[in-house]
Amino acid sequence: MTALTNPFHSLDIDDLQRSTYNSAARKCVLGMKSNVTLKLDSDLLREARILAAEEDTSISALLAARLEQIVRERKSFERSRKRALARLREGMDLHWTRPRSRDELHER
Repeated sequence: MTALTNPFHSLDIDDLQRSTYNSAARKCVLGMKSNVTLKLDSDLLREARILAAEEDTSISALLAARLEQIVRERKSFERSRKRALARLREGMDLHWTRPRSRDELHER
């Protein structure tokens, strides 16, 4: 193929990575969902089915929403923890001065 018939012939790797096709492909891959198999107690499964039916959703959607919430909370906690530890390392200027001694307080 020549450069005229092969549109990728004259492009370097950076151009390929920025191409519309590749960005769409990356979005598709990142948005892919995977199946997971769970072993649940039959009583728990029955209760989960009832709960899902009451909320007009599926067990899968219930679990996915809860897992997303857990991950979001953990990420939020980790960010907060890192900020708090950074503040502790920096320290805070409380404008503290050593109290005067008893003798200094009672000098006449």
